[in-house]
Amino acid sequence: MACLSFTKLNASSSQWIAHQSFSQRRGSSSGRRVSVPIRAGGYSDELVQTAKSVASPGRGILAIDESNATCGKRLASIGLDNTETNRQAYRQLLLTTPGLGQYISGAILFEETLYQSTTDGKKFVDCLREAKIMPGIKVDKGLVPLPGSNNESWCQGLDGLASRSAEYYKQGARFAKWRTVVSIPCGPSALAVKEAAWGLARYAAISQDNGLVPIVEPEILLDGDHSIDRTLEVAEKVWSEVFFYLAENNVLFEGILLKPSMVTPGAEHKEKASPETIAKYTLKMLRRRVPPAVPGIMFLSGGQSEVEATLNLNAMNQSPNPWHVSFSYARALQNTVLKTWQGNPENVEAAQKALLVRAEANSLAQLGKYSADGEGDEAKKGMFVKGYTY
Repeated sequence: MACLSFTKLNASSSQWIAHQSFSQRRGSSSGRRVSVPIRAGGYSDELVQTAKSVASPGRGILAIDESNATCGKRLASIGLDNTETNRQAYRQLLLTTPGLGQYISGAILFEETLYQSTTDGKKFVDCLREAKIMPGIKVDKGLVPLPGSNNESWCQGLDGLASRSAEYYKQGARFAKWRTVVSIPCGPSALAVKEAAWGLARYAAISQDNGLVPIVEPEILLDGDHSIDRTLEVAEKVWSEVFFYLAENNVLFEGILLKPSMVTPGAEHKEKASPETIAKYTLKMLRRRVPPAVPGIMFLSGGQSEVEATLNLNAMNQSPNPWHVSFSYARALQNTVLKTWQGNPENVEAAQKALLVRAEANSLAQLGKYSADGEGDEAKKGMFVKGYTY
């Protein structure tokens, strides 16, 4: 019943909003046509160029924007303390990997990393630029409980976002990321979907106004035992709301990137879907909801194993798509790297080679040419964590 009320409520709500919006324009006292401008400050051309650069053939995004607390959990898994020195050492390993720019077009950084340098004093931002990798920045302030919802969350961080974005641009960032989540076991409620969509749209408009290409990320969590058809239903609803509010906020579609979840069954569902099925459902959702003006779809891995995430991406690139279909992976690029490194300086080169292996695999998947032959057992281990937070 909760799901039915959610669908009816939102459909009537959206129709009412659209009716009000357009009827008011038609009934304006002046009788003149009202144009709807698309604004992106003075950065329109640069935003389009940045988005195209990130969405370039055979390349995707390395996401290393975990908060200090989450990075600390990763370090703890290999016996390291959560100190700035250890976080810097790990991020230096990743960002100075020779040849990384062949497969990676952008790197999402946490604020601390944007301002950090290597142990030799070279700014991480400069390391990325030299490798022809676009620096990005996580700008949201995390999830908090949403009052009046079904135990759902909303993403905070709009206060002060314009001034922070301007500073990030000065520091060298050229795109931004804002992650909000939608939970299927919790409904999702009409309130939570609308809050997620509106927050993403306001963030996107503010980012563009300050020269940053916004990555739009309403993550539909894997948590739950729901079917792939239920995921598709919710994903279509969420993305319709997101694009409605992006348009309402005059966001330039050619200057954004999307970071959706793949359409999969819930992590606890009794039947596992094949890469071909996941590709079929995911592309169906995208074709129904995403305008071809959007240059790039950069999927999140969401707790899939390294191999699963790569196989699913490969399946989606077996025929041409209206957009660049690629990856923006964190755990699905880093898991083997971290375990190879173990915090030991002597293992840095081996860990960097492990990163290149995963980056190249996903590069091939973006081109539709990946094969899982020869993949190790570690890369096949699932990384789903119930209630996972960054």
